[in-house]
Parts: sequence; C-alpha cells; structure tokens
Amino acid sequence: METMHENLITPEQALTLDGLLAMRLRRSPDGEAYGYFDKAAKAWRSYTWRQIAAQVARWQQALAAEPLSRGDRVALQLRNCPEWVMFDQAALGRGLVTVPLYTDDRPDNIAYILEEAGVRLLLVQDAGRWRRLAGVIPAEGVLKRVLLLDDSEQARALARQDERVRLVSDWLPREAPELQLRENRDPHALASIVYTSGTTGRPKGVMLSHHNMLSVAHGGLTMLDVYEEDSFLSFLPLSHTLERTAGYYLPIMTGSKVSYARSVAQLAEDLKQVRPTLLIAVPRIFERVYARLSERMEKQGALSRRLFGLAVDCGWKRFLRQQGRGGWSPALLLWPMLERLVARKVLAAMGGRLRGAVSGGAPLNEGVARVFIALGLPIVQGYGLTETAPIISVNPLEDNIPASVGKPIRKVELRIGPDEELLVRGPGVMLGYWNNHKATAQVIDPDGWLHTGDQARIDASGHLYITGRIKDILVLSNGEKIPPGDMEMAIAMDPLFEQVMVVGEGRPYLSALIVLDADRWPGFAQDLGLDPLDREALGNDQVHREVLRRVRAALKDFPGYAKIRRVCLMLEPWTVDNGMLTPTLKIKRPRVQEHYAAEIERMYV
Repeated sequence: METMHENLITPEQALTLDGLLAMRLRRSPDGEAYGYFDKAAKAWRSYTWRQIAAQVARWQQALAAEPLSRGDRVALQLRNCPEWVMFDQAALGRGLVTVPLYTDDRPDNIAYILEEAGVRLLLVQDAGRWRRLAGVIPAEGVLKRVLLLDDSEQARALARQDERVRLVSDWLPREAPELQLRENRDPHALASIVYTSGTTGRPKGVMLSHHNMLSVAHGGLTMLDVYEEDSFLSFLPLSHTLERTAGYYLPIMTGSKVSYARSVAQLAEDLKQVRPTLLIAVPRIFERVYARLSERMEKQGALSRRLFGLAVDCGWKRFLRQQGRGGWSPALLLWPMLERLVARKVLAAMGGRLRGAVSGGAPLNEGVARVFIALGLPIVQGYGLTETAPIISVNPLEDNIPASVGKPIRKVELRIGPDEELLVRGPGVMLGYWNNHKATAQVIDPDGWLHTGDQARIDASGHLYITGRIKDILVLSNGEKIPPGDMEMAIAMDPLFEQVMVVGEGRPYLSALIVLDADRWPGFAQDLGLDPLDREALGNDQVHREVLRRVRAALKDFPGYAKIRRVCLMLEPWTVDNGMLTPTLKIKRPRVQEHYAAEIERMYV
C-alpha cells in the first residue's frame, strides 16, 4: 500500500538528489536529520536538516573554488558519517558525479577505479589510507586534489609533502551563503558511477542517474511505510547502493532520522543506545545474532531451551495467522506469556523498538528469518542489483514470505527469459556501464530488459523466488547441474564454519573448501584429542569425518544431489586484502579456485 502522508517528497517534486535535500530543508528545517557519536565528548550528537544544509553549503563553496566542471568525477572513501552526506550533496549540487569507494578495498583496485573513471578530486578518511593509496597512484595523473578528513599531525605532514593534499579543516570556508538550488536540473543526468564488486575480473562502473535512485527509493516506500518519526541505524557501507538508496536518500524523502553506527564491532551497543525503529542489513548480521542466540541457548537449562522453542513455534503460528496463511491454534493463548519471558528480552538486545528490518545483498537463510519473525522482528527480504539502483523487489510487511525475495516495487516489470533467467525493466535500470558499450549491450537488450544472470520463478501471488545463478551452476562430469549457493549458505550456518565454497565443475562429485572459525577450532580439536596448534591436525581423518558429519546434518533437507564427499580445511580466512573477497564480501570463486588448485586436485585423487 502506497505511503500517503504530507511530509513525503516524491521524485517528481525533487527532480534530482540535491533537489531532494533542498526540499527537505523547506519542509522540516528543524527536524533531526543525522546522529553520530562524538568521540571527544563521548556522547551522541545530531544535526537538524537546517544545520546539515549549512554544512553542505560550505562544501559547495569549497568545491566551487576547485577547477572542476559539470560532469567531472569526484570520489569519496569514507566510513558512514554526516560528512559522506555533505560531500555527496555538495558535489551533486555542483553538477558533479560522485564515485563511492569502499574504505577497506585494496589500493590497486581503488587506483584502477580512479583512473578508469577519470576522478579529479578524492576525499579520504585518514592519512593512513591515503599513504597506502599514494604508492599506487601516479603523481602526474588525472587526480589533482586529495582531501583528508582527519586532522592529525600525520595528515599535516602528508599535506606538506604533496601539493595535491589538503586537510578538510583547512580547505572548507568557515561559513558559506545559504544552500542554493541550481537551475536546469535534469533528473536523467548522470549522478554517480558505482563500481560493481567484480567477482570475475575487473569491476565495471555502473552509471546511475538522479531519477534511477529517486524512483527506486520511492518505489521502496510503496512496499514498506516509513514515517518522519522513524529512526534508522546505518552501518552497511554507504558505498553499497542498498544503503545509499534505502538508508540515505529514502530517509530524506520521509524526513526520518539516520544515526551512524560506530563500527560493526560496536553494533550491539549502538543498537541499545540509538534504539532504531528500522534497520537495513545484509544476512550475515542476522546470522551472527542468531549464532550468538543459539550458543546462549546451548548453555541454558532444559526449561529455558524448551521455552525458547515454544516461543518460536507459537510466534510463527501467530505470524502465519496475521498474514492470512494460518488459522487459530490453542497454542496462541501462550503468546502473551512467551512474549514477556522470551521474545521481549531478545528484541531488547536490539534496542527494543524495531518494527521492521530489511535484508538484502545476498540470500537470507529461511530458518534464521523464521526465528526473528516468530519473536516479533519482521524481517523482509529484498532483491536487487547495483545495475538497478538497486531494489527490484521486496516483501511487504503484510504479505511477507521469507523464502521469497518479495514483489516488484512500483513501475518495475519482471519476466522470465530463456534458461529461467530473470529479466527486469523499470526506472531504476542503469544508464549503462561507464566507457563499456560492449558490456552494456550484453546485459540490456534493445527493448530495455536488463538480463540479471539470476535464475528465478514467480508464483501465482506475484512473489519472486531466486533459484540459482546461471554462471554459478556447477556441472558435474555426469551432466548433473547443481547450484552451490544455497548449499554453501546452509553449511555456513554451523558456527564452526566461517566460510564455505563448494567445488565440482567437471568432476564426478562435490567437494568443499571450508575455512574454520579460528576461535572455535581449538575446542573442536581438543574434543577429538588433537593438538590445535599442530597444522597437521587439519588433515586428520577423524577431523574430516566429524566435519563431513556436520556438513551432512546441514544439508539434510536438500535434494539427493547435495552430497559433499570430501573437504579441504583451513584456518586462514578469505579476505579483501588477500584478493579472495570483493569489497561487498562476496567470494571471488575463480581466484579461490586458482589459489587452492593443488588442494582441490588432492580431493579428487
């Protein structure tokens, strides 16, 4: 049901992303806009929309003094913070194109993006990050200005050594005229180039217009009501398009407050202090909370475990009845007591005010979603691509099927093409790939349908289900086609397994590369009478038998094809730094296979 309240700003009213902020300033100048933790004061502080606009005006004036023309690219490599918004809005208001970068991406990858996009100005979090980048960026290249957000002596020393480098505190004027809205704003002009993760080869620059992101943010509001009174906690990187569209532009549309988490490590504490009403996250966050819950339950007595199980069972029946997919049951009479004894305590650990959470970026385990939904936290799964700005579909709260990725948002068309591939057409579909017409033509056909590469089905109710990935299908030597993604997700639910990759292309059976949780490995090895410090223990037959037993248990509900015969175990995690993960933490399958080629061969001897 479409949100209709007087404070909502539509894409037609805003026209552009900078127009969106200008209109919000007129609508609710004294409303709370952004919260952040002030390290010096050791307290949470906030900006009103009027205050944020005054800061954006300062950034605009400083950008105006740089030799930049409309359409020039400027990049930012910042953690989530109000300055991310200030820079982005100021750049968009000057007609510039922003290129967001991941703070933990590899320097060589960032250097490639800066060169490929022709970035002229770069805003960096701190001196340490710029020093790592400076070693791989030519001094005489296109990049003419580097801004450092930190004000340390180390940063000042770098500014003295390199005339391109300036500290933001020196670069910004003390004050500036009021925020000015530019004339002749084109909603379909290029607003941002967002580089995809690149699981196979170099990343590609996705060109998104103002209208792409505005239309998708507004489309999300037709599926999930958001109000001025809502409060978001932002921790998914703003360089991730889901957070940027749904956790930054969407709250400006509704006038909601966004607070920036200090770090993922402090997320549990921030949830209790900020007490958000809405959350946008990737499945890994919910899986970690679920793993902690499970561990805590294992240490509880039989009565506590029984109560928890009852609460989940009763809460799920209650959810199905609310959704119109289940009838009344006598067990529902227990809910008020179970909510007080179990559910409320679990939700209190997440602030106690959450009325909804969106999970995207990767598939969410249905069992995990079921537990949270049963306990009173409605998690809705969505689906999208960077190339679609990014939301394609999301489950409405009142028609939420956790196994699906929801229904298409407003104005988005879906079609199932050859090989069961999902095709998408709508206002969020990108303008194309930056400087890559060939790649653009490969994914967007002449009729405007974007070929997602994902296999899918659509049920009679209009819910979308992602069933596999065309390129990720493993074909065994007997011709059997197996999608490894769901298997990997199920295996990784075991707390002993940190990362999993199923292999078997062209082979007679499936095997798995598994990174064990380094904190749990010592206890696991000792339980089997082995020395955890002995590297040979990872190859021990007893260890492999026990790991395979746990893998079989994780895959017990899968079809007969889902059998893992051999495993290769390791303790060194796959990371962005060692080139095994993308900045969005997706496994680079070809890179992992290449690195562990010898180990894979040994599993088939």
